[in-house]
Amino acid sequence: MVSTIPNFDVRQKDADQALVVAISSSAVFEAADEGDEVHGVGVAFLLLQALQSVNRRLLAENPEELLLFDVLLITTDSRGQRQSARIVNSTKHYGLEVSRFCFASQDDFIESLLQNKVQLFLSTHQDEVSHASQRGVLSALLDQQTSLCPSEQLRVLFDGDESPTPADSQAAQHFWCRLGAMRRRFGVLDSPLSIIAMTCRGGRDRCGDALKTLRSHDVRADEAYCLAGAPRGPILSVLRPHFLLGGLL
Repeated sequence: MVSTIPNFDVRQKDADQALVVAISSSAVFEAADEGDEVHGVGVAFLLLQALQSVNRRLLAENPEELLLFDVLLITTDSRGQRQSARIVNSTKHYGLEVSRFCFASQDDFIESLLQNKVQLFLSTHQDEVSHASQRGVLSALLDQQTSLCPSEQLRVLFDGDESPTPADSQAAQHFWCRLGAMRRRFGVLDSPLSIIAMTCRGGRDRCGDALKTLRSHDVRADEAYCLAGAPRGPILSVLRPHFLLGGLL
């Protein structure tokens, strides 16, 4: 059974116009001790703040803007569902802009993603990410490095080495088109949204192909890196993207 609770304390977005992002609540919050009224912050806390930074700048430029991030928190573990009030209270305590709270079991959380027209699902659990991807929902895995990313700028990395699957290729194309449109709302400098392209395998031609693919979806990369076989760990520690996505080549 799926339960979705709107958060009317924040501006509700038009799901047909917004870019709907679902984040696992266990990634945003750490489990609280018994008796605590709010949870501690998790690895995706700064990511959520970065999404809010983009929304604030968009609305500052145009108060009627509809292309905004629409954030949904999803809880799939039974303990978290029993603590639903604490999750809602924690969100309000930290001033997080979450439009809806969704409580679902592991068996039917995909249904909640589809019902809410989710265009990107983010989780720290590989099995959830894999399951969502198999059902055609673009998904990315978050890790501890996400907690070190900046909160004032959303940094999204396009992985030019990741091949698309039939299930998520269309979802990836739709997401990148919407993200590219959002990026074009800002100038070259001082943007709250940065798109980075990277290839690890191959040489300049492969990197060029990755950039051409992004441009075919009206996406302009702010930075591009061709590693030509070098390990990507060191450069990722410097770039600090919030998440990595591919699925277009």
